[in-house]
Amino acid sequence: MAGPGVRYPLRWGLGLAAVVVALDQATKYAVFAGLRPPLGGLEVTPFFTIITTWNRGVSFGLLATGSPWTPILLTGLALVVAAALAWWLRRAESRQLVVALGLIIGGALGNAIDRALYGAVMDFLDFHWAGWHWPAFNVADSGITVGAALLVWDALFGGAKSPKTPER
Repeated sequence: MAGPGVRYPLRWGLGLAAVVVALDQATKYAVFAGLRPPLGGLEVTPFFTIITTWNRGVSFGLLATGSPWTPILLTGLALVVAAALAWWLRRAESRQLVVALGLIIGGALGNAIDRALYGAVMDFLDFHWAGWHWPAFNVADSGITVGAALLVWDALFGGAKSPKTPER
């Protein structure tokens, strides 16, 4: 059972995950089918460009082997991770933990959908400055990153306080 601060953690966390998946897929569709940035990208500001790139690996292109099994294995891994996090979510005792797990689950599922449909994840947000580029990313990646940061914060500063040792 969840702690006193969270009622229905699974419902709230999976609801947030669904919002992340919907936003992720909607923005990818808007860029891919609607906006269709030109080959060099669509410059929005001097430090932000909308591009279309396909990541066949995971973060920063790691594991992009070109094997036909890579998208299948990465999709399966994302689904297993999402299921494990949903299991954990059932017992989340803080709002921050519910939000963190919901964001990560939504991000994992958003990218898993891309891998299942296209064999790669569409990234389109490109931030850059003075010739330096942050690797392109998407809404799902943002959910995973923010969720992971909240998870670390919760583990370091938000968890239940340890009981005091009784005095003798």
